[in-house]
Amino acid sequence: MNTSRDYIDWLNRTVWMDGADIAVEFDQARDEGRDLGELTAEFERLLAVPRPTTEWNKGYGGERGPEWVEDALRLVAAVQEAPILSTWPHHEPNDLASIRSARPWAKGSPDWTGSTDDWLRRLHGGLLGRICGCMLGKPVEAWMRRDIELLGLATDNWPIVDYWQTPTPADIDRLHASGGSRVPAPWMSGCVKDGLHGSVEDDDINYTTVGLAVVKKYGANFKPLDVAEFWCQNLPILHTCTAERVAYRNFVANVCPPFSATRLNPYREWIGAQIRADYFGYANPGRPERAAEWARRDASISHVANGIYGEMWAAAMIAAAYVETDVRAIIDAGLAQIPERCRLREDIDTILRLHGDGATYDDAVAHVHTQWDERKGHHWCHTNSNAQIVAIGLLYGGDDYEQTITRATMAAFDTDCNAATCGSIWGVRHGIDALPSKWTAPIDDIVRTGVAGYHETSVSRLAKEMLEVAREHL
Repeated sequence: MNTSRDYIDWLNRTVWMDGADIAVEFDQARDEGRDLGELTAEFERLLAVPRPTTEWNKGYGGERGPEWVEDALRLVAAVQEAPILSTWPHHEPNDLASIRSARPWAKGSPDWTGSTDDWLRRLHGGLLGRICGCMLGKPVEAWMRRDIELLGLATDNWPIVDYWQTPTPADIDRLHASGGSRVPAPWMSGCVKDGLHGSVEDDDINYTTVGLAVVKKYGANFKPLDVAEFWCQNLPILHTCTAERVAYRNFVANVCPPFSATRLNPYREWIGAQIRADYFGYANPGRPERAAEWARRDASISHVANGIYGEMWAAAMIAAAYVETDVRAIIDAGLAQIPERCRLREDIDTILRLHGDGATYDDAVAHVHTQWDERKGHHWCHTNSNAQIVAIGLLYGGDDYEQTITRATMAAFDTDCNAATCGSIWGVRHGIDALPSKWTAPIDDIVRTGVAGYHETSVSRLAKEMLEVAREHL
């Protein structure tokens, strides 16, 4: 780069790669109980400098030039040296032994005694259930809840009962009359019902495939460094987001796990690891502890604490869904694998209490929106806020697939991730034959990913390969 303007333009175009997202880092550091001391004043000084005005970021004025970026990077790095407050009430370790010693006591799940055919039926159901949920949530990912509702009302799809459609001119007139303005972007044409023919690529499906491919290549004893190596060889960096993209940048700079998760990574507790859990659950029916252990190894390359626990929780729930028939038991099986005094358990317990006390679906969603600000990136993409919505989708969706994925989507936040995880758990619990054709038919047994060797294949073929690899590593 020859000029400061070129440099700033590049940083704006490569969001999640520069590590200087100090607004997120400031929130993250306080969330994890850091005693920032004098660093607080430095955060406030740098945050007071307006963002640059560029083609990609108009309307702010001011200039955050290269010197500002260097100061921001030093500040983000300095946070890792800040101690945890002595009054911090949570205990959130990252290593497996400490996580296991911090777990609550819980009754184990029943043993899996199903046949190979039943394993495939359930795994296939989880995979396709995940894909359908992802395609439902993807067109409205990161939208505000009110915008989702207004689009649904304008297109006769509220409460949601089907995939989104491209709005007609009449729909758009109704949308504008109600004060709404957001419609699915043109690049979402492949995941709205009138353009949906097989799944489009999405990171929620990429990472499910990566989990398979990692176990296939390295075996059940894969190491975190193996996962990092696989990403670099088979998944382009611009197909990753947030914590994953920062970790990838660190791999290329020879920063190995677990340091790749903390070096200049403000997104270390965001949802990225939680969406990577599914294959580890698919491959371990009735073995939530083993599924969670695989998930911890995977998560540790890019996440810490609650970011790790989110993947462990999701993987354990999927493994438990093979053998548990009650949704609450499935959620509890996941919680049994994470520390008792972590924020994730506290946040999910809140949803469980609301549901147990008779709160309505709207009440539960309102609580999430009170606790978290959907207009703040750190909140809408955090592991904990979205885990609460996954719990809501599962609890309030019950035995109905449509209710499970649509209620996860209507709650907003990271809609495609949450509907995908809910759909995955429901699909494993009930099997491929229980998924409604209204949701599965548009997929037409086609899945597309950004992973080398799996750019386009059939869902059924991918499910069979997932089973074959899992059986080799029982």
